[in-house]
Amino acid sequence: MRLLTLIVSLGLALLLAVLTMQSPTPRDADAPADTFSATRAMVDIREIAQRPHPIGSADHARVQALLLVRMQSLGLEVSAQRGPLSPQAVRRVERSGLDVPPEALTATNLIGVLPGSRPDLPAIALMAHYDTVPDSPGAADDTTGVAAILETVRAIRARGPAERTLVVILTDAEELNLDGARIFWGGHPLRDRIGAVVNLEARGGGGRAMMFETGQGNAQTIDLFATIAGRVDGGVTSNALAVFVYSAMPNGTDFTVPRERGIQGINLAFIGRPDQYHAEASTPDALDQGSVQHIGSQALEMADALLRAEVLPVQTRDTVYADVFGRVVIGHDPAWGWSLLILAVGALGAAIWRARSHAELTLADTGRGVIEALWFVSTGIVLTQAVRLLAGPLSARAENLDVYYTLLARLPWIEVGVALAVLALALAVLGGRARSDPRMTAGAIAVASLVTIGLGGVDWVVLGASAIAIALSMLPKLAVRTVWGGWTGIIALMTVVAALAQFAVPQTAFLFLWPTLLVSLIALVAAFVDPGLTRRTSLIPIAIGAVLGVGWLMTLAHPVFLGIGMDLPAVLVLLGLLMLMFVRPLLPEQSYVRPLLAAGLTILLLAGVVSGVSRLVEPATAVEAS
Repeated sequence: MRLLTLIVSLGLALLLAVLTMQSPTPRDADAPADTFSATRAMVDIREIAQRPHPIGSADHARVQALLLVRMQSLGLEVSAQRGPLSPQAVRRVERSGLDVPPEALTATNLIGVLPGSRPDLPAIALMAHYDTVPDSPGAADDTTGVAAILETVRAIRARGPAERTLVVILTDAEELNLDGARIFWGGHPLRDRIGAVVNLEARGGGGRAMMFETGQGNAQTIDLFATIAGRVDGGVTSNALAVFVYSAMPNGTDFTVPRERGIQGINLAFIGRPDQYHAEASTPDALDQGSVQHIGSQALEMADALLRAEVLPVQTRDTVYADVFGRVVIGHDPAWGWSLLILAVGALGAAIWRARSHAELTLADTGRGVIEALWFVSTGIVLTQAVRLLAGPLSARAENLDVYYTLLARLPWIEVGVALAVLALALAVLGGRARSDPRMTAGAIAVASLVTIGLGGVDWVVLGASAIAIALSMLPKLAVRTVWGGWTGIIALMTVVAALAQFAVPQTAFLFLWPTLLVSLIALVAAFVDPGLTRRTSLIPIAIGAVLGVGWLMTLAHPVFLGIGMDLPAVLVLLGLLMLMFVRPLLPEQSYVRPLLAAGLTILLLAGVVSGVSRLVEPATAVEAS
């Protein structure tokens, strides 16, 4: 019964996640005039992205002239702003090998204004860059952003006049140190009139568009963003973790410049199909039109909401939030996290008290469950790092951009390999790791550790995790003895992790706190209705929780891995442990132990093969990029 419940729950969770992560169907050219149509936007994309158009090239001039005509046809008041390139940008042009005369070393921003009925009100800006790197047509980066803005302007005009003015900023030289944005925000007369910005970007050629960056103190911006979730084709994809992670990275886009000036707004991008990033493969035919529909629909709805808002968002405080399956955005004040944590601790404590008196749970066995969770994490760090390195070096150690772009092309294979390694670990736990030979388990971890050293050099975090994992593997007496012990142990550990996150970085604590609270409440219900965890009265809430919880975590895992998984594959280990927390009480019957352990070993070997094969499928290529 438990095994069947486990299989069905995970199957439904995967289905829910896959459906959520799909890009929306592109709208046809005859879609209603007040909606965004990817098919209409593709007309501009095909015209603009015929060839690479870096600054100083003939195609750059061609695209510039084309865009001026298109902006005028939309009824915009059009002007151009020129400024000299920075020394850093000039050096990049020189390194590109392009023969650009000195007089052409300027950035030309294209500005379009759609006046509102109240010019005294702060204006709204739509921003994207129209230049590309030298070797890519840039159908995604950032022709999609430019074309989406043109289609958005058309749809906004179809919706009727607004009080606020709309300013279209098509920047130049983004690929050269963000120079176009710096020139506009450094002194254009419209600069001080703009109260909010919607920026469009891309780092790939497909996938759902994520809202990954906001202005500082984003609570009011997120409140407004939450109102458009139900109107966006395919829903929205965004959470406070993505915003925090991106803010800690050295990357920058055009949005970086107004954000540093304290202006509110959002930054949108899709990052799927990473092999197309800054590559010759980034053509209109290769572009995912569903991604165009998704980013365009979000840009339209957010820009329209800002244009028609009585009061624009201002900087207040950063909020904790996340979308739930794209259809709703839940958020709260960071301080509320402590109340949620107290509720989770109370529910877990009551569940343990009930299970001790009715299911033979002991505090010692809960402690053993904590140790099992620590073994999962420490072993996972070693295995995922080994699997990751089979595909190539960490990007931080890449000798040049050629290697970096090759690794991006291998990223989908890496993700599958690392995910399989985490699945293998979960099967080892569900199969009862204590029933395997501890020497073989410890030996396998040691071999994986040696692989990481051989392929990536000494990493003290991995070596420390390896020592812990080997030590715990050699102590079978510390293995859990009851289902409740394993379940409450994981919940207890994740409660501690949630508390640490709430203390150190409350903006990210939801990732641990929300699932832990949900599982604690499920454990409380199960402890009182069926402490033996055998009847439908307890299995049904556990199964429902697994479908929703694991499905939601899967929707987070994919974009998180695309963003930072190349250098931090262990991020999937923590997410895997959170998923395991939902299904741990569905430990199968004794007769399924050996098959589960055998399946885990097979999947682990497959993980290594998948990651290693990426070297053959995506061999090293010379990709010149800025």
